[in-house]
Amino acid sequence: MFARLVLLFTLVPALEIYLLIKVGAGIGAMNTILLIIATGVVGAHYARLQGFYVLRRLEASLAEGRLPAGEILEGAMLLVGGALLITPGFLTDLVGFSLVFPLTREWWRRRLVEWLRRRLERGEIVIVRRRGPWDGGP
Repeated sequence: MFARLVLLFTLVPALEIYLLIKVGAGIGAMNTILLIIATGVVGAHYARLQGFYVLRRLEASLAEGRLPAGEILEGAMLLVGGALLITPGFLTDLVGFSLVFPLTREWWRRRLVEWLRRRLERGEIVIVRRRGPWDGGP
C-alpha cells in the first residue's frame, strides 16, 4: 500500500508537470493558466449542481424509507471529483470531470461496487455491526 501511495504522489504530479509544460509550449503559458482556471471554475460549478441533484435524490430515498447507499456513494464521488477539478492539472481534471458527469460517474460507480464486492467476498473487508442505543444496545 505504501508503494502505491508513493507512486501516486510522485507519478501523478510528475505527469501533470509534463502535461503543463507540453501544453504551455503549444498554446503559451498565459493560455495554459487560463485554461486551468476555466476548467476549475466550470468543473466546480457543475460538481455543485450535480451535488444538489444527488442531495435531492438522497432526501427522496430517505422520505421513502430506503437506504440511500447509492446516493451516498455518488456524493462521495462528486466530492472527490470536485476536489480533483480544483487541483491544477489536466490529468486530475480528466478524472475529476469523469467523476462529476453522470454517465461516466455511473461507470466509476459500477467499478467501485464490483471492487468492494470482491474484497468483501475474499474477506479483505469485514463489516462489524455493533448494537447502539438506537437498536437496544448499550
